[in-house]
Amino acid sequence: MQSRSNIILLIISILAFVPILISNYVLDGYFAKRETAILSSSANEVSSDMQSAVYEGIDLIQDVLGAAPSLCTPSFLNNLYSSMQISSYVRQVVVENQFGVRYCEALGGNAVYDVLSEELPIPGRVETIAAVRMPGQDMPGLRVTYQIDDNKRISAFIALSGILPADGLPHGFADSSLLRLVFADGTELLSIGDSLVFDEIAGYGDNGKFLHVVSLAGDVPLRLEVALSFSKARQKFADIYIWIILIACAFSASILVGSLQIIKKSSLPSFDLEYAIANGEICPFYQPVMDISTGRLYGCEVLARWVKPNGEIISPGAFIEYAEISGLAIPMTISIMETVRGDLEQISAQNPDLKISINLFEGHFRDGSVVEDVEAIFGDSAIDFRQLVFEITERHPLGDNMQANSVISGLQAMGCKLAMDDVGTGHSNLAYIQTLGIDIIKIDKVFVDPITKETTSMPILDNLIALAQDLNAGIIAEGVETAEQALYLRSKGVKNIQGFLFSPAIKAEKYLSMVRALNGTGQNAIEDNQTFNDSKAAA
Repeated sequence: MQSRSNIILLIISILAFVPILISNYVLDGYFAKRETAILSSSANEVSSDMQSAVYEGIDLIQDVLGAAPSLCTPSFLNNLYSSMQISSYVRQVVVENQFGVRYCEALGGNAVYDVLSEELPIPGRVETIAAVRMPGQDMPGLRVTYQIDDNKRISAFIALSGILPADGLPHGFADSSLLRLVFADGTELLSIGDSLVFDEIAGYGDNGKFLHVVSLAGDVPLRLEVALSFSKARQKFADIYIWIILIACAFSASILVGSLQIIKKSSLPSFDLEYAIANGEICPFYQPVMDISTGRLYGCEVLARWVKPNGEIISPGAFIEYAEISGLAIPMTISIMETVRGDLEQISAQNPDLKISINLFEGHFRDGSVVEDVEAIFGDSAIDFRQLVFEITERHPLGDNMQANSVISGLQAMGCKLAMDDVGTGHSNLAYIQTLGIDIIKIDKVFVDPITKETTSMPILDNLIALAQDLNAGIIAEGVETAEQALYLRSKGVKNIQGFLFSPAIKAEKYLSMVRALNGTGQNAIEDNQTFNDSKAAA
């Protein structure tokens, strides 16, 4: 008992100095978040200008072709010249053939240029975009191209100098910022400052030395990365740091009694989740999603389970909330995605329509690095981005809509789908769902449970289904446990369902066997999957 008392007294003594010990940490976190938000806002403004510049080139091309479809005629050139006079970003328009032979151009001079990148598609558009360098320009520009026919094309050349000054950083960025502009294929267009810093940050070696934000130019395949030295950022808050430390010292005396109560009431988890993630104990289980219109598997939802060395399996309810609060949800998701890739890569290649749903947390949309994580993990795998569905929950609305939309746009630009989970149980509304651009709506179990054999209508459930249909979104019903529920949902046009009626969350081996049985994939999907992984390891 005396030993226990000594331990408690030691803990209380340590807690008395906690305000002093953590004051710098708390202030660093606050100011890092504040400065990151400012940096992100400035980066998003520049990205938005870039998207506007590209669409100005697209609109100019389409307007000129619509007004005078006969190429290079006097009326065509007059329209082209008039459009150029009011353009903010377009500096030249050229009509040429596939070999670069010039037919006509908006401005004289027979300007030449070097192409610096591959032609990249713009999602949802027929135009393509490439990086170019023109003589006399201090920085690369963009070429937006519309292919008129097999032989002729028209290109608008966009100068970035109106957005990014050649002799420094754009307005809104601190002098100590570093900036890099890259295409979606990795081609670097512009770098201001030491570009190696970004490689260091990407390798998680910066140790908090830099604030780092990534901004996407909407659906245009451009990515702007900005970094700011945190030591420079915190210098302007030096006086605040001094005052807070003095207040913390005065407060330490009053914390002695309260700290004992905190110890008694503490509900922090007694397990080491970080150790479990590092040792691969957080494993994916797969709950099948059935297509009841065909009897085949639509795909699965990936659910985390903590499998301890002694075989004990801990449900996610015991650790997911702690993972979100502690920030461990991000490395945990990376670990799960890496395991999913190994488990389902070969079966996904055999079934290109098979979907894999992975849960994301609100922290992923504040951090923003999940887009790069997905690209790094699945980019060179046999799992196509179009097979990936990322679920976000309605129970915890996303705070920064601009950052959230940036992440969603980045995932969708790769071909991934976004699903809204727990629809009808949170705080969102139709406008919120439309703003996020959700592809799939998942109906929560709470709306499915009341369905019985006698049920003829479920107003709330029916309205949720109608909402999804109005949004032209896919629908998945969760928690289906009876045949009556499945039949009712099918009568309302819902064909994709998951729940214990078909299967709980199962291990990879059982899921692979289920796919093989229902979707007709080879003779032994498990052995094929092992052979596939072995061949990759040998290569």
